[in-house]
Amino acid sequence: MATHEVFNQSVPLEGHDAAGLDLALVEGVAREGGAAHLDDLHRVGVRAGQPEWIHRGELANQFPPRLRTHDRFGHRVDEVEYHPAYHDLMAVAVEEGLAGAPWADERPGAHVGRAAKFAVWTQVEAGHGCPISMTYSIVPALRVEPSLRDAWEPLLASRTYDPDQRPALGGPDARPPKVGAIAGMAMTEKQGGSDVRANTTRAVATSSAVGPGEEYALTGHKWFCSAPMSDLFLVLAYTDVGLSCFAVPRWLPDGTRNAIEIERLKDKLGNRSNASSEIELDGALGHLVGEEGRGIPTILAMVNHTRLDCVIGVTGQMRAGFSQAVHHARHRSAFGRPLIDQPLMRNVLADLAVEYEAAVTLMTRLAGGYDRGEGPFTRIATAIGKYWVCKRVPVFAHEALECLGGAGYVEEAPMARLFRESPLNGIWEGSGNVICLDVLRAAARDPESVTALLDEIALARGVDHRLDRAMDDLHAELADPDDVELRARRIVERAALVLQGSLLVRHAPDAVSDAFCATRLGGDGGRAFGTLPPDSALDAILDRAWPR
Repeated sequence: MATHEVFNQSVPLEGHDAAGLDLALVEGVAREGGAAHLDDLHRVGVRAGQPEWIHRGELANQFPPRLRTHDRFGHRVDEVEYHPAYHDLMAVAVEEGLAGAPWADERPGAHVGRAAKFAVWTQVEAGHGCPISMTYSIVPALRVEPSLRDAWEPLLASRTYDPDQRPALGGPDARPPKVGAIAGMAMTEKQGGSDVRANTTRAVATSSAVGPGEEYALTGHKWFCSAPMSDLFLVLAYTDVGLSCFAVPRWLPDGTRNAIEIERLKDKLGNRSNASSEIELDGALGHLVGEEGRGIPTILAMVNHTRLDCVIGVTGQMRAGFSQAVHHARHRSAFGRPLIDQPLMRNVLADLAVEYEAAVTLMTRLAGGYDRGEGPFTRIATAIGKYWVCKRVPVFAHEALECLGGAGYVEEAPMARLFRESPLNGIWEGSGNVICLDVLRAAARDPESVTALLDEIALARGVDHRLDRAMDDLHAELADPDDVELRARRIVERAALVLQGSLLVRHAPDAVSDAFCATRLGGDGGRAFGTLPPDSALDAILDRAWPR
């Protein structure tokens, strides 16, 4: 005999178009020149809402990768085994052009279209996005060396996922080249972390020939190497000239593994599906990318794009958390009426919606800037956006989880995985202090970037008095030469908020931009979500963020 019946519970969020419900995202893609990619975006959105793909995302995290260092006979193999769901997710990401495909896509808006699809697909599962991001980002770095570009770019830009472990460029016995390749990178060492100039890995030329494209042997330890089954890695190592960048393949042309040994996999807070590893390079062969001693400028071409992906990734995570929260609120009742009709819950959800629209509008603007080659603007604005949006997502994830109450705090719900994932992008590609100091360096070395940022912000001058005042405050901060490093976070936070405010005033509905300017710029809000002023247009904000 049943002891209870189940009622007043939500239902799974599935069977929907995750992109079609996101008006701010769709509008941003069209506005930034990516209209040619909207059909692709909706296709990814429908797939992201299908229960079978949601389940694959769960499986990839329930069964994380395992390291197998040796075979049964004692031979070193250094292989990482993944659950089939991980490979399924990777195959979709590559097929949909989230890896290197934008570099070969001749349609306008390739990077903004790719950014939107990435933001939607990461809502299914975030961990596999790491190798996808590195594959996308490595291409501009390789382009400084024509021989590497010509050999690798067609494979990196392929829309076919080929996880087979063999030489990507072909091997002995007429083994054909792979039809697609995945890339990774290994920069961090134990003693240095973000301070890569403290690295100790050494590179020695294998012949009398030295210089770009030539072969070197690398020896050293890397404390973090994500996706160690990748076909190609960018690695920093010292030559006699200085810190240099190398392209290191996993397999050598003769069909043998390169001298890369996987010591262990990291046991991480989140990002469970992605294998992050410690590796030893014992004379591993690689090709110099760019000039000797110019490793950091060379690899920055990659880092700038992976920082963009940090913004994209956390924006997708915000949307995933908000979607679960508002969906739950529409299906659950308390105190005699649905949660969505409770005034305080509406304030919380609307505040989250405003935060998300600020993030997605900034994300699409940045991606559009990469499409249009706006180097000075994207150089500084990507770092600013990376710092601030990544700072906001952990508290956003917590608030969205709390909307579900105890039901959000169990592992069966997606909220726990979202919460564990939320701090990661703030660490990847430079933690908060590193990013803020990098913004200061960019401003000092490239004043044109500051001009481009301020010109972009000024496009909204005269529309909202709170935004105008915040612009003036930002100009004063930038003009003050005292204690600049001490104030770096304050400066970057203000720059991010003013940039988001300018974008929203120009592109978002009045209900959204007014709530943002009132609370983020005007001081008419609290420190927690759910403190929008009583006169905020909550209905308009929520109906836009989650159409009925």
